Amino acid sequence: MKIGVNILNFGPGADPGVLRDWARTVEGLGFDLLMVSDHIAITPDVAERYPAPFYEPFTTLSWLAGLTTRVRLGTTVLIAPYRHPLLTARMAANLDQLSGGRLVLGVGVGWARQEFAALGIPFEQRGRLTDDHLRDIRAAWTDTASYGDRRIPLWVGGNSEAGLRRAVRLGDAWHPLRCTVPWLREAAGRLRAAADEQQLPVPALAPRIALRPTAAPVGGPARLAGEGTIDQIMDDLEQLRLLGAGTVVLDPYGGDPDETLHPQAAWQALATVAAHFYPPCTRTEPS
Repeated sequence: MKIGVNILNFGPGADPGVLRDWARTVEGLGFDLLMVSDHIAITPDVAERYPAPFYEPFTTLSWLAGLTTRVRLGTTVLIAPYRHPLLTARMAANLDQLSGGRLVLGVGVGWARQEFAALGIPFEQRGRLTDDHLRDIRAAWTDTASYGDRRIPLWVGGNSEAGLRRAVRLGDAWHPLRCTVPWLREAAGRLRAAADEQQLPVPALAPRIALRPTAAPVGGPARLAGEGTIDQIMDDLEQLRLLGAGTVVLDPYGGDPDETLHPQAAWQALATVAAHFYPPCTRTEPS
């Protein structure tokens, strides 16, 4: 099982130097994947959770590709209806080629009504638009002369039944976000059932979980995967491996934008996980 990290490409602490340090920390600790999130118009509903500056994902990942050598690069998640599908296909293919085949394209339908309005995109049609865009992106990528011949992994986000079924129809992996282990265990069964019903392959499981270490154990049915002591976090990762997860993405963001001013706490949490998950020979010190 591979481990990725959702880095914070937004908020009052985000700047090129911090983004560079995030990337070098993630790669230096031995993690397999570095991912960023997506918003275009920082409308009030977006700013409440993810305030400016917000670094656009394709631009940011292209820059980080030149600052890293090994770690894969991805989006968690690109909001599919926000860009013309041919533009998304082109930018994704170019980024994948320029990075040496390191891109993972995670996509979702979006949630911010005001941002949809600012972009002139009908919010109520976002599910249908996402389906159409994903089909168009897939079709564009079949033109290998224009887009290259490597199959870019396409992860479909969304915890809803619609998101799960969209992953079966159109994705290489299902990418649910911030769930409990029991919920993921039950949902993995629904994923297999949906694939069987549609007579399609079962997509890979690639959840994004919290990274919220605590000194004392956290109990109760609402405990998120990745929340608790390091022993609980490592047990969660093992349970997800047993469920068949090929990649798990750690999300250190707790919801307060001021966390971006103090990324060292997240880096220390990542270092603790890396020390338990990876043998020392796989890690290099960030430069």
